[in-house]
Amino acid sequence: MKFFIKKLKQQYHIQDYNFILIALVLAISIVGIFVVGSAKDSYQFKQLLGVLIGFVAMVIVSLIDYEWILKFYWLLYIVNLVLLVAVLLFGVEANGATRWLNLGFIQFQPSDLTKILMILFYAQFLKKRHRVINDKWTIIQGVALILPSLALIYEQPNLSNTICLGLLFCVLMFVGGLSYKFIGTVLAIVVPIAVILFVIVIQPNQPLLHGYQQNRILAWLEPEKYESDEAYQQLNSVMAIGSGQLTGKGYNSDATTSVKNGNFISEPQTDFIFAIIGEELGFVGCCSVIILLLLIVISCISVGMRTKDVSGKLICSGVAALIGIQSFINISVATMLFPNTGISLPFVSYGQTSVVCFYIGIGLVLNVGLQQNKYQ
Repeated sequence: MKFFIKKLKQQYHIQDYNFILIALVLAISIVGIFVVGSAKDSYQFKQLLGVLIGFVAMVIVSLIDYEWILKFYWLLYIVNLVLLVAVLLFGVEANGATRWLNLGFIQFQPSDLTKILMILFYAQFLKKRHRVINDKWTIIQGVALILPSLALIYEQPNLSNTICLGLLFCVLMFVGGLSYKFIGTVLAIVVPIAVILFVIVIQPNQPLLHGYQQNRILAWLEPEKYESDEAYQQLNSVMAIGSGQLTGKGYNSDATTSVKNGNFISEPQTDFIFAIIGEELGFVGCCSVIILLLLIVISCISVGMRTKDVSGKLICSGVAALIGIQSFINISVATMLFPNTGISLPFVSYGQTSVVCFYIGIGLVLNVGLQQNKYQ
């Protein structure tokens, strides 16, 4: 043990440990614990346990050389696919979707882990091809390697995480050095196709989306027609956030007209946790949560900008993008800027797998910060 501690002291310096980032993550996690407890009291201890496990995992990962982890990037890729296939074959079904694996002592959602594993995989994959990132064959390889994960997650079905992973991949390719010329060409092709696909999916008997997914889009476009079913949760979420006004109705409000007490939103501790924040903590609480998440994203980007190693930059950018993208989607759904789709608010929504995976991501960023001048 003494030898191990001595080796850590030789390898790392305590002054390089990003305690500000840790403080920000703990602050948003504490908010999550209390808000989850207010939404569903029975889940508060589980959320606390998830944060404690995540914190331990973060500390352990932060002390493991990320370059050593990246040596096994192909193994991480295979493990990811095995887990996603296992979900389709042996997964637990809930609410019409098969997204969880039951290990006996715990259920976990592999698609959450997929996002972290893909950040690690592409950090090494793109580093090895950094000088030829704009080569046609490199781009084809990169796209081909992300497609199995996207397809397997989509089949669960889990459209929100499919979109999140797709956007994360785009960010990693951009940070990896993809040229603006290529990006402009892709956007010129993708944007019109996206518009055409959107028009198709809102048509009757379209083959691309499940019925409930199409209904959610239609409810977003015309909420007044679906106010008693598909648009019900989002309309109540917006009403709850607005009713909180500046400072909210108070933590753990017992008002019978509140979202949680009136059962106006199912599972408020997960996808619609932002509605609880808005109602009980008001505009001030919403802004505080958004600012904390933004500061975490900025801190991760800051660490990435200081490191000279390509894979280190990609890890930090990937974790920052993941937190930013997922936060934006979750809050946009709660405020009805996007159609209803199930995705958690990082560090806040209930979900032990999600919390632990985000903490692992922060641990990777901390390790990059500990040795930002080592790999050049």
